[in-house]
Amino acid sequence: MRFPSLLRRAALAAAVTLGGCAAPPPAPSQLDAEMQRLMAAAHVPGLAVAIIRDGQVTQRGAYGYANVEKRQPLRTDTIMYGASLTKAAFAYMVMQLVDEGVLALDAPLPALLNKPLPDYPKYADLKDDPRWRQVTPRMLLSHTSGLLNWRFINENNQLDFKYPPGTRYVYSGEGLNILQLVVEERTGLPLQTLMQQRVFDRFGMRDSSMVWRKEWEGRETTHYAKDGAVIAHKRRGEARAAGSMDTTINDYAAFMAGVLRGEGLSPAAYREMLSPQMAIVSLQQFPSHWPGDTDLWREVGLTIGLGWPLYQSPRGPAFFKEGNDDGTNNFALGFARQRDGMVLLSNSSNAQAMFLPAVEYVYGKTCLPWFWMNYIPYDRPELMTPQARTHPVLSAGCGL
Repeated sequence: MRFPSLLRRAALAAAVTLGGCAAPPPAPSQLDAEMQRLMAAAHVPGLAVAIIRDGQVTQRGAYGYANVEKRQPLRTDTIMYGASLTKAAFAYMVMQLVDEGVLALDAPLPALLNKPLPDYPKYADLKDDPRWRQVTPRMLLSHTSGLLNWRFINENNQLDFKYPPGTRYVYSGEGLNILQLVVEERTGLPLQTLMQQRVFDRFGMRDSSMVWRKEWEGRETTHYAKDGAVIAHKRRGEARAAGSMDTTINDYAAFMAGVLRGEGLSPAAYREMLSPQMAIVSLQQFPSHWPGDTDLWREVGLTIGLGWPLYQSPRGPAFFKEGNDDGTNNFALGFARQRDGMVLLSNSSNAQAMFLPAVEYVYGKTCLPWFWMNYIPYDRPELMTPQARTHPVLSAGCGL
């Protein structure tokens, strides 16, 4: 049973009243103690955290182990897999190209590619579906192309449209890789070079790359599944916009601080990037191509921008990005008005269970759409069941 809409609005208003005044950040010793407490409770072997205030990184910490078996401590310069945090860095680079007139957000693919998309072997599955001609960079950046996340989700292992282009948010790594193809052809440069010049060098990200570097040997994390099973760090040799970036908490915090300052983009491009493109109506982010709508997130204004999901927090407009893979949970959150933010990188599939309490420890109630993100807290196992989708706490408009 759901709370009435009026009660949901009242709950959000109360959260805004209680959380609108920013509390001072916790002292480093307090932050250290709380992060380690949460790690132990959620069974997370390694976590790195950064806090940003007014566009500057003010705190960094690394806890636990990069490799449990070797008792190798996690450090702020440990090489960690960024997973889909890559997408946000790629989007920022794309918006620079838009700023410079190299790329038009609303140009259709036939006007941008050297040949029809199905003529590229990777996209031959679309040869009998003309809808690819309607797809634009705006749709690809905002995950509204209608393409599913990965073709292997389909039983026939073929890429297809789940919705008409421009009609629904459907998270799509395939779409970001198509935009990579566009960007590489329009610039004549490989993605690794573009990201190095326009993102990594700009923000002083000395230990970030879209492909593995040999000199990192021995500095990388080992990853751990939910049951603690060991997953080796992949040494990716191909740059992929959807997720091949290795980074460190030092580096990604520097990037996030730069994003919060709007560095490298015109005010117009920055506003466009963080402007709502489409409301998100799926109950949870994955699998977002499943049918069915909900108004559960309307109260917090959950929408998709260009590269970043957006919502209205008690602190004003907020944007975020997650990055998940086997043995990896990452999260970056920004509050645009205050230029404050937080980055969490882990080497564990369990870390997302501590992200909501970690964020709320630092910022208080944020109205983070945690259930949509599947950030179900470690101490609320009842919310992990199918019945949780109608749990009253989800309808209160502002979390636990």
